[in-house]
Amino acid sequence: MNRRTYLAGLAGGGATALSGCLASLGSAGASCDGDCDIGMTASAFDPQQYEVTVGETVTWKNTSSKGHTVTAYGGQIPEDAAYFASGGFESEDAAREGWRESNEGVLTTGDSYEQTFEVVGEYDYVCLPHEAGRMVGTIVVTE
Repeated sequence: MNRRTYLAGLAGGGATALSGCLASLGSAGASCDGDCDIGMTASAFDPQQYEVTVGETVTWKNTSSKGHTVTAYGGQIPEDAAYFASGGFESEDAAREGWRESNEGVLTTGDSYEQTFEVVGEYDYVCLPHEAGRMVGTIVVTE
């Protein structure tokens, strides 16, 4: 076997294996296995954007081994919408303070958090311990 044929075969096999991995990353909610809407990998919400209609409940589940939060950006939710955060906080400032002081609001492996959305619009949220790594998500609520 010549060297070029051998190297081409290796490259093709690697690309095939990698394409399977990439395909699974693109699947909406792939980490949930049917028991949640949004999973949490080590550094991302899966999927990062999720669409529901008014009155629907979204379930997040920590599907990783790291602790995470679900914390709405207070200034980036519809004006008439209820604030949401794991830990039951009523504002972003309170959620941040709770996290800083005693890791309040943390979801450990297997924990879930639910929120029902009653107002049309976009809701941006973050995982506080992984905010620097851009672990953010968006819920889009339609009629």
